[in-house]
Amino acid sequence: MSRRHQAEKREVLADPKYKDLVVSKFMNQIMRDGKKSVAERIVYGAFELVETRSKKNPVEVFHNALEAVAPSVEVRSRRVGGATYQVPVEVRTERRQALAIRWLAAAAAARNENTMRERLAGELMDASQGRGNAVKKREDTHRMADANKAFAHYRW
Repeated sequence: MSRRHQAEKREVLADPKYKDLVVSKFMNQIMRDGKKSVAERIVYGAFELVETRSKKNPVEVFHNALEAVAPSVEVRSRRVGGATYQVPVEVRTERRQALAIRWLAAAAAARNENTMRERLAGELMDASQGRGNAVKKREDTHRMADANKAFAHYRW
């Protein structure tokens, strides 16, 4: 990591179908080897599955899922006098969103359904209802932060 200055943030264009910036970021996370059209097909296909299964707006379900997965606190390692402590810190809004997107994509990929569309649709519906592996990941992160509350005074 460069010590001179922070890398500037690139603007992401909204996705063509729903005109939503967060959906576009999610698509970029799903994308492998620069194959954007494949990622688009997967995400839009998953959204169609969500719509047929739940009879709800898929973008709303997606945003509910993101909200359910986004962590509010996490632990960061802090070295003090030769010992390393896990210090709980609040998560910035941008990082919350990035972690939620990353965890949703990883949890969907780890599921057992046949196609990535089905996996993604299942994980989005589970997460929007407060269950699933992505939500479990958030709860584990919160539990870890809660367990290390005693080291909160090492926050920087």
